[in-house]
Amino acid sequence: MKQYDVIVIGSGGGSKITTPASKLGLKVAVIEKDRLGGTCLNRGCIPSKMLIHPADVAQEIRDAARFDIHNNPNFTVDFNKLVTRISNTVDADSYGISAGYGKNPNIDFYHGTARFTADKIIAVNGEELTADKIFVAVGSRPGIPDIQGITETPYWTSTEALRNTALPRKMTIIGASYIAVELGHAYGALGTEVHFLVRSRFLRQEDQETAAEFSRVFAQRYDCHFGAVPERVEHRNGRFRVAYQQDGDSKTMMSDALLIATGVVPNTDTLDLHNTSMELTDEGYIRVDDYLCTSIPGVYAMGDCIGRHFFRHTVNFEGEYLFRSVFKESDPKPLRYRPVPHAIFSNPQVAGVGKTEEELKAEGVEYVAAVNPYKKSAMGMALLSDHGFCKLLLCARTRKILGAHIVGPEASNMLHMIIAFMNKDGTLDDLLNMIYIHPALPEIVRNTARNAQAEFDKRVAQTVSG
Repeated sequence: MKQYDVIVIGSGGGSKITTPASKLGLKVAVIEKDRLGGTCLNRGCIPSKMLIHPADVAQEIRDAARFDIHNNPNFTVDFNKLVTRISNTVDADSYGISAGYGKNPNIDFYHGTARFTADKIIAVNGEELTADKIFVAVGSRPGIPDIQGITETPYWTSTEALRNTALPRKMTIIGASYIAVELGHAYGALGTEVHFLVRSRFLRQEDQETAAEFSRVFAQRYDCHFGAVPERVEHRNGRFRVAYQQDGDSKTMMSDALLIATGVVPNTDTLDLHNTSMELTDEGYIRVDDYLCTSIPGVYAMGDCIGRHFFRHTVNFEGEYLFRSVFKESDPKPLRYRPVPHAIFSNPQVAGVGKTEEELKAEGVEYVAAVNPYKKSAMGMALLSDHGFCKLLLCARTRKILGAHIVGPEASNMLHMIIAFMNKDGTLDDLLNMIYIHPALPEIVRNTARNAQAEFDKRVAQTVSG
């Protein structure tokens, strides 16, 4: 059995431990069953955004006539070259990680599947390893719904969709998640006829008003079939046939490609955790305490596999916390998540941080909500905006910012000013007292703050008159 100071299982968020620990002089083993770099680099955030940006450019070309710029809308897309460039770029980055590990005398890389044989003993590639500190960051993978016949077909998940080099004529997408609308937009804007089969509504975890605005715009661009419940999938002669129920009627969708984007499941089932005393939740995620420690002393977990947040920026945050608390601090404090933001890089973009209005209602919090549309701003006028808004949610008593939601151009960028204020327990007054560049898009946030102030003024006036 090989003895290490540190074992890291997973090379995505786990990288926040691997190299930093090695620089402390610790002997580190890193185990990865796939390409180095994890989901984000190889089959997630980075390649998807490299595909979505050209799709946004294509959408701009289609919309150019709105600005009195006329062109031939029947442009062509060299999809093979586009996807090959993306794949080559991320593969080079992944190889660069491997090369870096190879030059580091304190890191041993094992390309294989880690399996626990006891609480702190791991088997990989016929060898057994152990360490004082073990970090599990195995992430998650696309979940496949229980639909008759689906496993006998060559359906895609996000993994295949981001490596495919032939643009399909028609695609069916089962799902309404972040991944569904991002990749659906990417393929749709680049020329595929896209059809969404949606059980209820898009983006169910979002603030409902924000999701409704997204759906209104998105459904104008792509074929969205709401209330659709898939029942059976077949694949014959290179074509998919999806049978589904909608409003009590039996219907069929034919297409050249089928993308499944209905959520994720943790990769914890690959670890043989039944050989350990590690505790899992009912959903199969690793149970951790406020220090990200599992039920086994000295074994920690982070990222998708603990089921708290499913973003690369949150596993980075967790990994940096673990490195400090385990290796550098003598009296570590419990992990405290700052406001956790997210963004959906579809078109329109969606970004949010903090509470939704529905959550505040369910919690019985007294709040003030304010909304301002893009079109009611100078830059919105320049963009000829016909959709999108910023929404602020504030504590009615303290004026503290409780949540913010933006749908529209550059939503993911504009949200950052609100994230910064929330990180400092900011209030409406902080937003109002700031000098904004005119006529930049963030004036939409300012206008929303002014609308919120007007709501507070109404409350004061009602109290006085009452």
